Amino acid sequence: MKPLDPRLLRRARAARWYVALTAALGVAAAGAVVLQAFAIAHTLGPAVTAGSAGAPLALADVAPWLGALVAAIAARAVIAWAQERYAQKAAADVVAELREQVVAHAVALGPRPTGGGTDGEGAAATATLATRGLDDLGPYLVRYLPQLLLTAILTPALVLVVLGLDWVSALICVVTLPLVPLFMWLVGVMTAGASERRLRTIERLGSQVLDLLAGLPTLRAFGREIGPGARVRALGDASRRTTMGTLRIAFLSGMVLELLTTLSVAIVAVGVGLRLVEGMIALVPAIAVLVLAPEVYLPLRRVGAEFHASTDGLAAADRAFTLLERPVPVAGTTPAPALAGATLVLDGVGVRAGDRDVLAPAGLTARVPLGTGRPGGGRVVALRGPSGAGKSTTALVLLGLLRPDEGRVLVEAPGAALPTDLGTVDPATWWPQVTWVPQRPTLAPGTVRDAVTDGRPVPADALAAAARTTGLDDVVAGLPQGWDTPVGLGGTGLSVGQRQRVALAAALLDGETPGDGAPPPLVLLDEPTAHLDARGEQVVLDTVRAWRDAGRTVVVVAHRASLLALADQVVDVSSRVVGPAEAVAS
Repeated sequence: MKPLDPRLLRRARAARWYVALTAALGVAAAGAVVLQAFAIAHTLGPAVTAGSAGAPLALADVAPWLGALVAAIAARAVIAWAQERYAQKAAADVVAELREQVVAHAVALGPRPTGGGTDGEGAAATATLATRGLDDLGPYLVRYLPQLLLTAILTPALVLVVLGLDWVSALICVVTLPLVPLFMWLVGVMTAGASERRLRTIERLGSQVLDLLAGLPTLRAFGREIGPGARVRALGDASRRTTMGTLRIAFLSGMVLELLTTLSVAIVAVGVGLRLVEGMIALVPAIAVLVLAPEVYLPLRRVGAEFHASTDGLAAADRAFTLLERPVPVAGTTPAPALAGATLVLDGVGVRAGDRDVLAPAGLTARVPLGTGRPGGGRVVALRGPSGAGKSTTALVLLGLLRPDEGRVLVEAPGAALPTDLGTVDPATWWPQVTWVPQRPTLAPGTVRDAVTDGRPVPADALAAAARTTGLDDVVAGLPQGWDTPVGLGGTGLSVGQRQRVALAAALLDGETPGDGAPPPLVLLDEPTAHLDARGEQVVLDTVRAWRDAGRTVVVVAHRASLLALADQVVDVSSRVVGPAEAVAS
């Protein structure tokens, strides 16, 4: 773990100007400390000498140094204020920049950010990293990094000043100073491992909680919503124990560093005192050395004290940089062919299931004729298979968000001499021809009308027809403000069934905006009836029929018999465990 990771300066522009500003403030702080030490020495020295000789102290002789002392104290206060103010601003800017990059890169990597790896960087781990993980970077930027730069600037400068005043004291500083970073390195190695373990524990806890929340409707349907609570409590206890272990190391190491630096300052003070008694050093330089000695060790002491507040942030930053350095799949450049009347060919499609040695789907081969796009010429294709077989993954492959690890998907367009490989198609030309309704729709904040129309000027009759088909009209009638009822992030304020109706109505309105052209010919539905009752299921069936009657092709991930009975074609999806050689190859 590097104290200052160069990747931070490359990735975050705010970090670059902040480091430059902190370095400039460090130089100013060094000048203020030296000025303060000399002002104190030249003020106390004549006062002690005059008192020993019984002569009155001439205030005019020390007045300039008193003014310099006041200026030095004021300068140090201003420097500390500026450092704190700009540190807070820079920390917020850097965390915001990295969070934006992590989220954008995770989206660019697609729904499988691991790329088939085994490091556990799943969607839940990425969510934890982008939220709480990067927030831990604040203490590093606010407290640790400024002290690190002050140590690199202030400590050598003060040692040189001490050398000019008393070479013996400078020699003591040079001998004892390396002991402080040595102990810091030993403690840092221990703390870094503890921070990594703590971050992994928090990620596991976050993944467990996210999975629990996502599957809570299903667990409640089977009366098993209480069972996972024991696992969440166990992970919480593990996180508490890891955090307390890190704090124990921090307190013990802080005590060691404080003891070491205190003894070093004491050695300098004793040496100066003995030589001052023997007349081997003048009073004014002796006072200046005594004032400067604690300042020599102070930056290192603060670095050691603040290091433990930064380890969590450094661990999170390292995870973020690891994610950002993963290559993004190169998008295709071939224009997508027209889908009306075309045929989708799945040729031995296999997709590696995360970090498991499983292909789901495995060896999926099928020919799926698409609808003509004319009224009455639509089709319904159902993807059937047990849980974990890869049905939802197949939908993501057809959407163009995932590329198969084995096989390929071809598009045989009418009149085309050769089929088009979906992996070479430009997504910007493919996605306008596809309507996607996931199992758990995510709605943007706004009103119900905004969630359905996506802010587009949809004709009133088309909006009403879509609401009637999906049953959304009954939902709107029961809402306090009707179509203008506010909806929170992710659909907060609506039930699962109501969100599903909103998503289906929005999908029905694809292409209904004037000037948009024909609706997308292909509709992908991922288990649209998974969390719905019988009435909600009937709404989905009516919507699928409406799409088919309009000439569109509906590919639906189906579990229930009602959807399978509605299908014109059923494609069976299965998974397969791969052997070691196949796992390495894939």
